Amino acid sequence: MPSKAHGIILYHTDACHLCELAADLLHKAQVTYVAQDICESEQLADIYGTRIPVIKNPACNSELNWPFDLEALEEFLGA
Repeated sequence: MPSKAHGIILYHTDACHLCELAADLLHKAQVTYVAQDICESEQLADIYGTRIPVIKNPACNSELNWPFDLEALEEFLGA
């Protein structure tokens, strides 16, 4: 599956149904990403605890907060 973006991060936690929806949208958009569980870091939990799921593009240091749909995700990724 081709990737439309590189270095994309999905901030999530386990058993988060919204995070699962966000991951599904990334798959539909054919985006390769790294899933980062915010519970693994106190700092990440402090930053993203009430905002997940969050998609981050480190290349331009931009973030897309939930809620978003496939169209918003593709626009964010520059598709």
